[in-house]
Amino acid sequence: MAEHKHPIREAERYLQNARQILTEKAEKDGDYYNDSKYVRMAGNTAWSGVLIALDAALGVRNGLKRKQRPEFKDYQEAIAKKDSKMTRPLLGAYESLHKTMGYDGNPRYKIVQESLTQAKEILDWADRHYQN
Repeated sequence: MAEHKHPIREAERYLQNARQILTEKAEKDGDYYNDSKYVRMAGNTAWSGVLIALDAALGVRNGLKRKQRPEFKDYQEAIAKKDSKMTRPLLGAYESLHKTMGYDGNPRYKIVQESLTQAKEILDWADRHYQN
């Protein structure tokens, strides 16, 4: 029987995987990464971790039809109800991880690191608000 993983630990594993992709594949050179493909991969991996953590802390998927995927606005609304101070960090993480890294593959080291810091902030928040 498969062991049930703690969702926040699973989300942290995704963030660690994103960092590993950057370290091992993206080839940092000065203030930039050389390979935007791996920056995109890392951004999407980290964003997936954020969504896992938010699903656990907010229960966004509860109430949706079985195969329906939540939209970003669903997460915004849920986090605003629980802790309105987290709406800006959530938007920042969405913009930086999902769009700037995940779509654009922005190779600037400082932007990538700030994006990962925002992801960690949301994971820490989700960990404090997660209830089994």
